[in-house]
Amino acid sequence: MRPSERRPDQLRPVTLEIGVNRYAEGSCLVSFGHTKVLVTATVEENVPGWMRNKGAGWVTAEYGMLPRATHTRGRREAAAGKQSGRTQEIQRLIGRSLRAVVDLKALGERQVVLDCDVIQADGGTRTAAITGAWVAMASALDYLRAEGVLKTDPILDQVAAISCGVCADEPVLDLDYEEDSTAEADSNFVLTGAGTIVEIQATGEKRGFSRPEFERLFQLAEGGCAELFALQRAALGR
Repeated sequence: MRPSERRPDQLRPVTLEIGVNRYAEGSCLVSFGHTKVLVTATVEENVPGWMRNKGAGWVTAEYGMLPRATHTRGRREAAAGKQSGRTQEIQRLIGRSLRAVVDLKALGERQVVLDCDVIQADGGTRTAAITGAWVAMASALDYLRAEGVLKTDPILDQVAAISCGVCADEPVLDLDYEEDSTAEADSNFVLTGAGTIVEIQATGEKRGFSRPEFERLFQLAEGGCAELFALQRAALGR
């Protein structure tokens, strides 16, 4: 039995609440159990210098954890004067995941910046951030279309992410911190609504894992993401 008493294929309770920031063009408060991430989408009418005059836009992300997102207070990275390697890795992953489902030419020469701030962490912050960032981005681009700024929807597909792992020799879906900290192997899957793979991160923590175990993790991720895609659509009223 899992510590949370969930089935091996069961997500934590997931909520996606849009419109939580009155100033941002799009926003989403995403909760995966006790993990909570606030995502805001800002649309800027410019692109990075290296993208200028190419007739295409850009989507990027920033990620951070608030000081008391965990059991003990963490120092703000701004106070340290630099971002950690983990932070840089995660925000690049979020950006890649979102760009994989956006027609950058249809976006025009403008940039969407997704700020993902972890309010509370209990495992799976990067996967929650990706799932909520897609909702915030879609909400922002819906706003631009309603305002007549965009004539077509640049979003080509949905994207969501979920963690899976091998705990006590059993593949399970959506690890919380208690499971993640003791897992024999863990992984993060970023998948699109069409079923294509954007990224898979898989690591043997205490031992290697077998091909059948990996295939079961992949199967769990596909089922979990299917549920997340439905929740994304429901949050946006689609």
